Amino acid sequence: MKKRQAVVIAVLGCCLTAGCATVKPVQRYGWVTGLKPEKMAYYKELHGKPWPGVVAKLKDCHIQNYSIYLAELEPGRHYLFSYLEYTGDDFQADMKKMAADPTTQRWWKETDPCQQPVSTKKDKGIWMDMQRVFFLE
Repeated sequence: MKKRQAVVIAVLGCCLTAGCATVKPVQRYGWVTGLKPEKMAYYKELHGKPWPGVVAKLKDCHIQNYSIYLAELEPGRHYLFSYLEYTGDDFQADMKKMAADPTTQRWWKETDPCQQPVSTKKDKGIWMDMQRVFFLE
């Protein structure tokens, strides 16, 4: 038993000196937008096989656990819900870096025409920010 305790203490000590104890907090984001019914199959096809360059840029911009969900909330009205976790230090700078990427720009030229902003969105853009009202950790 003492040997096991010594190993645990050694591992913890190693983590503390190596910086393991200073884990950055994850920032979570959720967005919503509409999906044009006539573009649904193409949108699903694109996301079923995302371009490697787009995936690499997302990871390069400190994005993880990125998901997009589809739901028909009312007959004939389809919506996308997007969730991601950001682990970097400057979200706005990373989003600008992503927007400047030529591969991502080409991807957006394919995906943007599929999407329909919700009618309550007040600013420019396709995806509307969502407010988190609950989080279970």
